[in-house]
Amino acid sequence: MTETTIVHLLRHGEVYNPSGVLYGRLPGFHLSEEGRLMAKATTSYLAGRDVALVVSSPLERAQETAAPLAAQFGLPVTVDERLIEPANVFEGKAFGVGDGALRNPANWRHVRNPFRPSWGEPYADIAARMFAAMADAVRAAPGREAVCVSHQLPIWVARRSVEGRRLWHHPGRRQCALASLTSFTFHGEDIVKVGYAEPAGPSGRQAAGA
Repeated sequence: MTETTIVHLLRHGEVYNPSGVLYGRLPGFHLSEEGRLMAKATTSYLAGRDVALVVSSPLERAQETAAPLAAQFGLPVTVDERLIEPANVFEGKAFGVGDGALRNPANWRHVRNPFRPSWGEPYADIAARMFAAMADAVRAAPGREAVCVSHQLPIWVARRSVEGRRLWHHPGRRQCALASLTSFTFHGEDIVKVGYAEPAGPSGRQAAGA
């Protein structure tokens, strides 16, 4: 019989970022105290589930979110580069309309094409690597559950692709709160259902750096 496997894409918790910069792939950005509480809330939410695999983006905030979950299930945290935050030319800068990096006309060329996007990794490439990571998770935990800790944009693009929606979108309309779970149910290799939960609450949807 074809097995049913669930892959949860878990967004990391809140990051300590007093300067409000877009931290992207920059090293040295760790969970805040609130972020650690968020990670614990999601860990408690998944207690009793049949989690057989915990995978994380290589970035500190993702691995710190994965740690209590892995400890709860007695599992190691496997690092997968495909779960990483997309690269972005605005890393390390404050970003916004009328302030930050967009006050400089030299940066406007980076936002000329919202469909690709021109400031970072193309949406289709993000979706492809996320699906590849999920497919490997299904193969590693067939008939059970896997948790892959990633970032807001990759998770949201993966969901939009599965739901047949265009990949370009308004960042303010993403349904992917901090420490939220976007869960994909696989029947064999096919995704048959997408679910969403916010164990830590709906706060911080658009935190810088994602």
